[in-house]
Amino acid sequence: METNFTKPQRQSPIGIVVMFFDTLQQYARALFPLIAIWIFKFDEINKGWLALGTLVVFAGIAVIAWLRYRNFTFFLDHQNEEFVITEGIFNKTKTTIQLGKIQQVNVKQSLLQRIIGVHALEVDTAGSQDNEVSIKAIGHHLALELKSRLLENERILPNYSESDQNEFAVPDEQPFLSIGILSLLKVGITSNYLRSFGLLLAFFVTVYDYAIRLSNNGIFNEDELINYFDANFMMQFIGILLVILFLVIITINVVRIVVKYFNYQISKQSGSLLLSFGLFNTKSTIIKPEKVQVVSVTQNFFQKKLDILELKIKQASSGEKEERKQAIDIPGCNNLEHNEILKLLFGEIPEKGVMLKPNFRKLGFAVFLSIVLPLCVYYLVAFNVELRFLDFQYLALVYSVFAGLILYFSFRNNRLFINDRFIIKQSGAWDIENEIIEPKRIQAITTSQLFWHKSLNIGSVTLHTAGGNVAFQLGNFEKIKHYANLWLYEMETSDSNWM
Repeated sequence: METNFTKPQRQSPIGIVVMFFDTLQQYARALFPLIAIWIFKFDEINKGWLALGTLVVFAGIAVIAWLRYRNFTFFLDHQNEEFVITEGIFNKTKTTIQLGKIQQVNVKQSLLQRIIGVHALEVDTAGSQDNEVSIKAIGHHLALELKSRLLENERILPNYSESDQNEFAVPDEQPFLSIGILSLLKVGITSNYLRSFGLLLAFFVTVYDYAIRLSNNGIFNEDELINYFDANFMMQFIGILLVILFLVIITINVVRIVVKYFNYQISKQSGSLLLSFGLFNTKSTIIKPEKVQVVSVTQNFFQKKLDILELKIKQASSGEKEERKQAIDIPGCNNLEHNEILKLLFGEIPEKGVMLKPNFRKLGFAVFLSIVLPLCVYYLVAFNVELRFLDFQYLALVYSVFAGLILYFSFRNNRLFINDRFIIKQSGAWDIENEIIEPKRIQAITTSQLFWHKSLNIGSVTLHTAGGNVAFQLGNFEKIKHYANLWLYEMETSDSNWM
């Protein structure tokens, strides 16, 4: 039986428990200095007053939690096509959201909510810094029904055939894509190499700094320690330590991926995509294809051999922080599943069209900033401040080779592909990323050219979307201006409902 959302609804009564712990967490942060004093002065505090004070605080939090539950109501105003929420403790606040402006609805479940059998529902709209509405505790069936009602999509979807329209109109309970443990393991093993390298570097810098401090304090003599151990033994020890540390980092990364994306499933529901995943903290979200701003497809060499890749769907956000937070990751799908998702989002599989390449000066400038300038600073400091720095010249050579390879492959993979319906920006050195945009999603276009680039006919373009900016630098400026004018025309004449 369908729930009548036209009448004000309250959360689940058991949700008072969630409200209590949520309020307790908020007040614990505010009262942290007082709590710290209680902990360190525990022996000097009167235990009776301490117990009474604690009891009063918990009683007050319980009253606040009950008032939050009692005063929180929500309902659907079909006449005005609005979702109305009333909340507050003493001063009540009424929030009204146009149904057409709702961009994303997430159903989440923390460990506590799973224990007591309730879910949280969060509603996002384009441009908001935080969730517009967060319902802390409702039943599973009610959450799914409300989520479906908030994101009902009865309009004709653009770029879809009549058969696709009918397929989208019928809810599909069976997921068409399920990402298993094996795929998640592959993602965990083959991703985040730069993060692992950074952790390794930070670890050894910290250990080296600590060893130098111990040596300076006279705890041990650095020269005696070096003479005590055989050189071959030290090399073997460092090699084994590197392997162990790398395996630990990979293991942590694999566990993080599996826990976060466990049982990842995607199904079609009323013209939208339903995604659900998570082991301890489960998350279920619905996205509308017409609200998608940018789709990013990332794959490296190992992932290509294993036939897996990672997708990221970006919707409207109010800044870089919100862009990362609201981006929806789909890890570990194969090429066939990837094509199916793109077809559901765009109505067809995006094809790469005309290719624009950056001028070689982009590589030269990057080499100057990333290699030449740091080496000049290094040798300037070494010769004028501390000659001992010259003992690490081999590290400068390693850095130059490593950075040079990254810059070269980044330049070689930097491309902009354009066809009638799509713009695809390709970038990356190891992880090759393809960002897919439809011109009708663009909010603004910025073209720029430095005066010394005019004779070379090179310039840059930045495409501003509600899901983030996509930039292409130092390409053929005549072609860039030509395509920019075409995109501006399509922006003006499009009736796309992406907001």
